[in-house]
Amino acid sequence: MVIPNISSFGGFFLLGFSKQPLLEAALFVIVVVFYLLTLLGNIAIIVLARLDPRLHTPMYLFLTHLSLMDLCYTTSTAPQLLAHLYGPEKKITYGGCVVQLYVALAMGSTECLLLAVMAVDRYVAVCRPLHYTVLLGPRTCRNLVATTWLIGLASSLVQTVLTTQVPLCGRNVIDHVFCEVPVLLQLACVDTTFNRMELLLVSMLFLLVPLALILSSYGCIAQAVQKTRSVQGRQKALSTCSSHLAVVFLFYGTAAASYLQPSSATSQDRDKVMALLYGIVTPTLNPFIYTLRNKDMKGALRKMMGKQ
Repeated sequence: MVIPNISSFGGFFLLGFSKQPLLEAALFVIVVVFYLLTLLGNIAIIVLARLDPRLHTPMYLFLTHLSLMDLCYTTSTAPQLLAHLYGPEKKITYGGCVVQLYVALAMGSTECLLLAVMAVDRYVAVCRPLHYTVLLGPRTCRNLVATTWLIGLASSLVQTVLTTQVPLCGRNVIDHVFCEVPVLLQLACVDTTFNRMELLLVSMLFLLVPLALILSSYGCIAQAVQKTRSVQGRQKALSTCSSHLAVVFLFYGTAAASYLQPSSATSQDRDKVMALLYGIVTPTLNPFIYTLRNKDMKGALRKMMGKQ
């Protein structure tokens, strides 16, 4: 790794896995593959949901925005990560670090809220199917999506401003792969107890409150499914929810491990691995979970490819 004249550089140096060159080479190939799959899978979902009339429903509107969030998040981190894995220099400008920080926070916060909205959508579809089009009309769905974006973007702006106000006293070597709030706070030359507590509270708010809504929605769905006598009806209800549940567990598992763990309880290498899982692997798997387990999406894909 090349770090020339640290004091004169106004940005940051992301160490990543620079002490393990063989691991860097392997990760470069892995990240390239996962990033290309992320682009392919999420763009395909957006295009299919736009072009196929069968997918012009609330569920696929929400799924389209989920794919857009995954694209934004991954694109804010993967190109920079690939450049660092490929070359000896690990620089990122101050502005680039702030943008990466803001986009990552915004997409993560918004996705938490959107997953909760998607759970409510499944609840209405299974438990109140006759009122589905009334309760989740086009205008209501657009307002729900807009609200999740606005809350996520506003929260991220507050978090980013608070983080950038912390004095670093010239420290600019970050032992991580991305610019994230916890690792930037580690560079501070002042007490950051307030910032860490505020980050923990906000993380709990965005992770646990939507999760509680998701669990309560699926609790009601489970009760409704138990009351359904038709085996076919149970299978249909479960098939519409299984993809969303898989994405929820994947997203919340990696996010909770990244943001709800005390900093003293984690190692730097573990944090880097969790960042890669959360930022690279999860956005790649989401579209494949939905397409492989969804008949409508698979039918639209076959139609677009000319197989039907």
